[in-house]
Amino acid sequence: MDDRTLTISPQHPAPGVTVLVVEGELDHHTAPLLADFLGREAFVPDARVVLDLAGLAYCDSTGVTVLVTAYQKAHAARCVLALAGLNDDLSRVFGIMGLDQVFTLVPTVADALGPARP
Repeated sequence: MDDRTLTISPQHPAPGVTVLVVEGELDHHTAPLLADFLGREAFVPDARVVLDLAGLAYCDSTGVTVLVTAYQKAHAARCVLALAGLNDDLSRVFGIMGLDQVFTLVPTVADALGPARP
């Protein structure tokens, strides 16, 4: 039995904004779940998608590939994509791979969404 789990919880805090809370392990067993979910996500011009990865316990190269594919789709659609809450290990991997120069990486979802509007 495979006990790896990945949960994806969508939130819509404002019009045109989607936050996907991704928790668990993102590896070759679970990456297709996120890929399928992101394949259904509407990457449209001027929309904002934030992947909240603060609850991500593990991410292998297959998981990174899913994130890169999401970036490519968002970029092609002129949609803003941000990754929030990367742990130290994943931040280090992104730095080694140069992905920290590609993705918008922010400490928290609140940072990705910007200042609160009255």
